Amino acid sequence: MTTRKQLLPQISKWLLMLLLLLPCYLWGQERTDTVRRPFYDTDEDTVPKVDVIDLAKDILHIKSKKVPTKRGKIYYSLIPVPTNIPGGGNALITSTNAAFYLGPRRTTRLSNVSFAPSFSFKGRFSFSFHSNLWLEGNNRNIVGDMRFIVNPMYTWGLGQGVPDGQRELVGNNYFRLYQTFLRRIRPGLLAGLGYHLDWHSAIRIRDNDSMDLPTFVKYKYGTTPGKHSVSSGVSLNVLNDTRQNSINPQSGYYVNAVLRFNPTFLGSNDNWQSLYVDYRRYFHFGPAWMQNVLALWGFYWTAIGNKTPYLDLPSIGWDPNNRSGRGIDQNRYRGKGLINLEAEYRRDITNNGLLGFAVFMNMNTVTQPDKYRFTAFHPAAGAGLRIKFNKRSNTNIALDYGISKDARIFYINLGEAF
Repeated sequence: MTTRKQLLPQISKWLLMLLLLLPCYLWGQERTDTVRRPFYDTDEDTVPKVDVIDLAKDILHIKSKKVPTKRGKIYYSLIPVPTNIPGGGNALITSTNAAFYLGPRRTTRLSNVSFAPSFSFKGRFSFSFHSNLWLEGNNRNIVGDMRFIVNPMYTWGLGQGVPDGQRELVGNNYFRLYQTFLRRIRPGLLAGLGYHLDWHSAIRIRDNDSMDLPTFVKYKYGTTPGKHSVSSGVSLNVLNDTRQNSINPQSGYYVNAVLRFNPTFLGSNDNWQSLYVDYRRYFHFGPAWMQNVLALWGFYWTAIGNKTPYLDLPSIGWDPNNRSGRGIDQNRYRGKGLINLEAEYRRDITNNGLLGFAVFMNMNTVTQPDKYRFTAFHPAAGAGLRIKFNKRSNTNIALDYGISKDARIFYINLGEAF
């Protein structure tokens, strides 16, 4: 009988083959002019779908009023949920998402802002605000990411890391401020500049007075107890995004490259650079009104130079939206370079779009501690239920369960992982 440990490497090989071969093919999306066209391809809200808001209105006999804006309605989604967190235990997260158009629907992509405070009874608190704004005609894109986290989290060291039983809980307070401005240089292609600040303080190993962080991780930058780790820098950005809706993409692709410079004259502890390249592709099958999507995602993230602070090194689960590596503990694999590959199939269960499901696989590899050579791939897989929360913004409540060699993790999110 094939064991779970024997099966996971086989899954990783098939996933790698799938990701390498599928971009070579192109599928056309069926078009329709009926009223059942999806929300992202029509000027009017004529989608005959059902969501949680509709159910609540029917049960409570509520008559809703439109929220007028200059360009139309704002589509709100809010859900208070308990979920697991790095460092162990559960947290209560209140996730609020507002989606809206800043121009005509046919020529302008959906903008969204999200706000997600959370707290746990084990000393973790977080406050995050994200924004992704598309101005009229998609001529400008403004992306923001602000967070403050009192953030105890486990670390396993670099590369493959230590076994689970030897991991250590690291405390740190984290403040992030990212702001990027992009301008269209030709149809579909944007470029621009960004500013990025990562500030870590109160860095120390908790619950183990006999061990300090530099000794445990065998890395000296950004690990000194009692000192701040500061990375302040600017970035060059190139973006090509054909998705109409980033909350729940149905077709198109996304390519983003970010080259970041962190000089000491801007406040960084040391001079260092990084490169992040992100590619996503979405294939839609069947009628346009039905969700039936194969989504692929891959990114390469590397630190350039030898002085990158430890907590700013590429790490699984620390992509820009913290959605990578479902089924694998956040921070489990960390190194100077990281490659992550993911595939997910999403499909409606009910014709009205209220319920759906997803199955996913992912795998990642990081560089070894002493040289820039990648480890073997670390695979994970899982499945999930989708509940339509807001049909106008196509926002789902995503309930996912992921498994890997060392972990079993349940996730609750608003919107898709990618």
